[in-house]
Parts: sequence; C-alpha cells; structure tokens
Amino acid sequence: MQIDLNCDLGEAFGNYSFGGDAQIIPHITSANIACGFHAGDPDVMNETIKHAKEHGIGIGAHPGLPDIQGFGRRKMDLSPQEVYDIVVYQLGALNGFCRIHDVKLNHVKPHGALYQMGARDAAIAKAIAQAVYDFDSSLIYVGLSNTLLISEAKAVGLTTASEVFADRRYEDDGQLVSRKESDAVITDTEQAIEQVVMMVKSQKVVSKNNKKIDIEADTICVHGDGAHAVEFVSQIKERLTKEGISISKLGG
Repeated sequence: MQIDLNCDLGEAFGNYSFGGDAQIIPHITSANIACGFHAGDPDVMNETIKHAKEHGIGIGAHPGLPDIQGFGRRKMDLSPQEVYDIVVYQLGALNGFCRIHDVKLNHVKPHGALYQMGARDAAIAKAIAQAVYDFDSSLIYVGLSNTLLISEAKAVGLTTASEVFADRRYEDDGQLVSRKESDAVITDTEQAIEQVVMMVKSQKVVSKNNKKIDIEADTICVHGDGAHAVEFVSQIKERLTKEGISISKLGG
C-alpha cells in the first residue's frame, strides 16, 4: 500500500509571498505549481521548479482560472473551448521552465474553481482532460476522487490519480464542502490525520452528515500555507509509516 503527498506551491506573485514552499517541499512527494493565471509568475515558477528538482519530487502543473484577484476560487462563465485553451496555455508556460531545468512535467492538477467546475460539469471536465491529453498524453491527471474529473480523464485515455484532502470536509455525494461554509476545513490536526488513515486504508470517508462514503485515494493534498503546515505534514507521514503505508511520488 502506497500513497503520494501533494501540495499546491508557487502561489506567490511579484512582491507578495504566499505559503511556506521552502519549508514544505522536503516533506512532500509531489508539487502542484501555479502557472501564472490564478497565482505565480515567471520568477516564482522558475524558482519553485528549481527547488522541487533539488529535492527530487514530482513536478506538476496547477492551472487555474485567469483571476489573480480572486485567487482562482471564483467561478467564471467559460466555454469548454476557452477552458481547453487556458489549460494548454498554462501547461506550455510551466513546461518551458521544466525544460530549462531538464526535468519532466509529471502530472497536472486543476486549481480552485476550475477543479470544482470540472468535478460537477462533464463538458468542463472533458475540456480540461482533453487539453492535458493533447499536450502530453503521458501526464498523470490528478482529480477529486469519484467525480467527473476522474471519469472524463479516463475516457480520453489519461492515467489518473484520485485525490483526497487531509483537511477538507466532504458532502454526502463525495464533493468537497464549499469553502463558503464555516465547517469546510478541518482545523484539528488529529482529526485530519484520522481522516487520512481511513481514506487510505479503508477507502472511505465520513461526510459532514456522518455518512460513510466510498472514496479512492492515490494522492493526498496537504496545504502548505497553514500556521503549522510543516508539523502537520510531518505528523501525517509519521502516522502513515506506522500504518505500513509507503509514501512515494505519482508514477514513482
């Protein structure tokens, strides 16, 4: 039994810092790097890939909606063609920096509202997946477990990795509870760790209404911008190791 630990990184912009990338990178196995639309810029992309390469972790693209002010978390009324185009554009941008550092882009994980839109809308999910496939069909596609993100990616022929969240609560249908709700995020470290162990070992999660639902767990998203992010990730790794679960990057 094995699992990947992924984290969304490279989300600083210009003079504005965000998260503790340098501190979190040594503790994860895959990095989802912002591509400049919801966050990140050329300097940040370059430096983040450099640090990820130094630690030998999987490098992934984290394309989002073109909404820096809203951090890519606000829905936009985009056509499937527009979604396809913005995903290809962002993959190309990040892949350029991968090439100069002589590393391969390993995976793709949509960000924020784009991720949520794809999880619920088949046309959007297909557009994202087709963009990834057309850009590089060998890329691993990361999406929310048991949603359209995964099924549409499989339909176009991509290798998929079902993602679960250490610190997010779930609806009864397997979707994530909206961040607009007060209980969307689990703030208790021990509770989050117990959720992780259940998802990995039992392939189930308890929803906000205390319903036990089926889930697939290939990769765990851990957030690197919390006050105790490094300690949180370290504790997750320690507990998973004690449970006999190996931790390795996607495709590794």
